[in-house]
Amino acid sequence: MRKIISLLPVILTLFITVSIISCGEDESIEILSVDPPNGTTISIDSTITVTFNLPPENLTVSHGEVTHNEETLTISGPFSLGKLEVEINWDGGNRRITYTVKKDAGIPEGMVLIPEGEFQLGSISGDAGNVEQEGNTVYINAFYIDIYEVTNAQYKEFVDANPDWGKDSIHQRFHDGNYLVNWTNNSFPNGKTDHPVNYISWYAASAYAQWVNKRLPTEAEWEKAARGGVEGQKYPWGNTIDDSKVNYSLNVGITGSTTPVGDYPPNGYELYDMIGNVLEWCLDKYDKDYYIDPQRENPFSDAVSIEEVANNYKNIDTSRALRGGSWVESGRPRITITYRRGNDPATTSHLTGFRCAKSVKQ
Repeated sequence: MRKIISLLPVILTLFITVSIISCGEDESIEILSVDPPNGTTISIDSTITVTFNLPPENLTVSHGEVTHNEETLTISGPFSLGKLEVEINWDGGNRRITYTVKKDAGIPEGMVLIPEGEFQLGSISGDAGNVEQEGNTVYINAFYIDIYEVTNAQYKEFVDANPDWGKDSIHQRFHDGNYLVNWTNNSFPNGKTDHPVNYISWYAASAYAQWVNKRLPTEAEWEKAARGGVEGQKYPWGNTIDDSKVNYSLNVGITGSTTPVGDYPPNGYELYDMIGNVLEWCLDKYDKDYYIDPQRENPFSDAVSIEEVANNYKNIDTSRALRGGSWVESGRPRITITYRRGNDPATTSHLTGFRCAKSVKQ
């Protein structure tokens, strides 16, 4: 009994020491899971979810848009194509996760992905390589754009599903009296199934785009897409007009006409009829001086966001931009990549159609 009593101070001291040591040690913070798994292939607009065992402190991430809530970290695109290495650091630890970002992963049907990056907006080089028209270096987020102009057949599907946009039922505020004037009732002209729809107002083009969960392209997006990845050229293929590559200047038949979409060769992004065939509505307000000094990231001439204009198109009453030239235009400058013009959003014309775009994150 005396031995036990004499050992009590020693036992008590050991217990207190162990307790102090245990209380002074922090549980290490570790990553429990990563989704999609490390080393897999993802699309440009993927979201990566990282789960920790405890909330990390002083967290930093090298790529993507980051949201952090307690133990969960989300990293969202758009990501650049190719190899992606994401460095994650926190107090007491770090981790690198690696993916391959595929070009065609997640791209909507009938569209192509235009990669993010800088380009020279508005620039033209002369035939001898000299700078004929100065441009501005701007940065554009990645986006999708239709491979072809919207056809009569596609637009008829919209009209049939949305009677308020029919030829004789459209609200008078959204057209100028010539909306679908070449149609009979709600049927397009015989033999024009795959021709681009024309006599379309900006309002009608915006309504169609919203119906297919897209929008009209901005002017800057349109120009980047039209260039096909090549800087400074007057046309998608070079600096010399070529009748075999574009429908312009009434050069089809005796009096000229639109042609089926895709009849002429595509540009470097595999887009057809970016110049010629029909002029294409863009989302922006038309400001003839805007490109003298545009904003450096995602230029857009309206005072509000791209999404606000696209979602509230019925409330717009200012002139809208047109790009690309048409089957009637008589060559340079009206058929060049950089040619710009504007019109009232209610205006319709035999020269005018459209194609759609879509933000990668939408």
